[in-house]
Amino acid sequence: MNGINWLLRRGYHVHCKDISSKRAAHYGLSVREWVSDPRRPGRELGWALVKSGDYARPVRRLALRWRKRNGQRCHALLISTLEPGDVLRLLGEPPEKGADGQAVMSAYARLYDGRGGGVEIDIKESKQGLGVTKRRKKSFTGQQMVALLGQLAHNVVVWAKRWLSADAPKLRKYGVQRMVRDVLSVSGFVELSKSGAIKRVVLNGASGLGRACAKALRLLLEEEHVRVTLGET
Repeated sequence: MNGINWLLRRGYHVHCKDISSKRAAHYGLSVREWVSDPRRPGRELGWALVKSGDYARPVRRLALRWRKRNGQRCHALLISTLEPGDVLRLLGEPPEKGADGQAVMSAYARLYDGRGGGVEIDIKESKQGLGVTKRRKKSFTGQQMVALLGQLAHNVVVWAKRWLSADAPKLRKYGVQRMVRDVLSVSGFVELSKSGAIKRVVLNGASGLGRACAKALRLLLEEEHVRVTLGET
């Protein structure tokens, strides 16, 4: 909460998840009407009604609930300063959907899901994929830096997946762990010019994932005049 208030006091917009599942379950009790998420069967959405504000600026609280395979009820709470029109615009949706309450709630959840998966996905996969659990520092500031670098690494992996999956659809089903283990480990090398600029990226042509990613990389790096090859001259 302190981190969110730090951003809010400085004029930033936020669209994030409350870190406390217990607080999410508590706020879920204030939801007057739950609706089904049309994009994720089994997940329900509802606006949490809060009289007193805990934040430096007004925020919207969207409660989410679903059941695990063992029947256990789970809750999450999204915190957002964005207006419905802003969310729809970011998703490329027509503004007319702002009149549909269910569509608006689904859009808020979808915008958060787009950062790297549904809110109910366990963060364990990300920790394992990035090896965060193996890195510990004795000082508070050192550990805080490790946590921030872990967040940056997670986002870079998610962005890479988004960039590559446009022309390599099979990657859309990959999580962080498989992206790090299988995709980012494709062998190859980078060729630099005399000035130190990247001139060519060479991927292993014997790798199926290397071949799948080559086309997407060519499109990404075309404007930078960087060649992407599979070992051919």
